[in-house]
Amino acid sequence: MQTRKRVFSCGLAMLLAAFAGCRHAPDETRVREAIASAGQAAEEADAGGVVEPLSEDFDGNGGRLERKDIANLIRLAHLRGEHVGVTLGPVTVERRGERLVARFTASLTRGSHLLPDAAGVYQVETAWRRDGNQWRCYSATWERQL
Repeated sequence: MQTRKRVFSCGLAMLLAAFAGCRHAPDETRVREAIASAGQAAEEADAGGVVEPLSEDFDGNGGRLERKDIANLIRLAHLRGEHVGVTLGPVTVERRGERLVARFTASLTRGSHLLPDAAGVYQVETAWRRDGNQWRCYSATWERQL
């Protein structure tokens, strides 16, 4: 009986440790996951999913796009029945004090009449800050590479 209790206790301790590890993923991993999730949401024309990781004061490409502008573009493409293909390259994340900077490439495929000239490969740099328990992207810049 004592052996069963010890085995059960050890098993329970390992299970709790595993859950604790999953719950507190490293900040860099959480940012990578948020970027991947937003890319997937863009392909699914889910405006809410695209802007979910963005802060309320998000600044896109030096004031060219705000959070609401991005959501509206996704909604409009969806209403027109257009598809935006998104392929993300590897994401590098660098810590800068209390903030994180993530860089990656994003390939946008044709299929959208709304932004026909937007297809191509872009180099993207995003800046992230903690907002409660979440990381929020407050700034992004992108430049067409191809």
